[in-house]
Amino acid sequence: MAEQEQRKRPVIIGVTGGSGSGKTAVSRAVFEQLHNNSLLVLQEDSYYNDQAEMSFEERLKVNYDHPAAFDTDLLINQLQELLAWKTVKVPVYDYKAHTRSKNFILQAPKEVIIIEGILVLNDPRLRQLMDIKVFVDTDDDIRIIRRIRRDTEQRGRSLQSIIQQYLRTVKPMYHQFIEPTKRYADLIIPEGGENQVAIDLLSTKIRDVLRHNRKTQ
Repeated sequence: MAEQEQRKRPVIIGVTGGSGSGKTAVSRAVFEQLHNNSLLVLQEDSYYNDQAEMSFEERLKVNYDHPAAFDTDLLINQLQELLAWKTVKVPVYDYKAHTRSKNFILQAPKEVIIIEGILVLNDPRLRQLMDIKVFVDTDDDIRIIRRIRRDTEQRGRSLQSIIQQYLRTVKPMYHQFIEPTKRYADLIIPEGGENQVAIDLLSTKIRDVLRHNRKTQ
């Protein structure tokens, strides 16, 4: 306990942007640059609501791009636990069943926590926990192409269902809830993971914060 009290508060970086913007690529690139440091990445998608009590047909009708689709309270609670240097049980979401699986990932705390997702800057309670806020800004056409490739290859979805969902919820929710959070960002990264200059700047800033924390620890 005494050791935990002496340790510096972990640094939290929020990375957001529209679906297919390159958020994951940015987070992965930063992670790779800082792999020798104590760092973890949390996916907001892991915190979709547990919908086990709903029928599969009901789950298909859920708007997964709306803030109400996420268990943000659980995400905030687990971030606070990690900030207190406590291990948490991160939920695992089953995209084919559209509900939380019975599995979980045991996640130990780290010096740097990257939380990545479409709505991580939407809730003021989450923003208050963040030290650095990043918005990945990518053209709509590029984002829908990336989303089609990801959902067909990784989530077993049909092209028709992807396009219908994009037009019905993904695009309107982006303009209603996600794009407005750009004003909260400390750093806006155009073109996501392809913007090496911005990734280098972000990685350098994180290194500086870590260096300062270790000197004052």
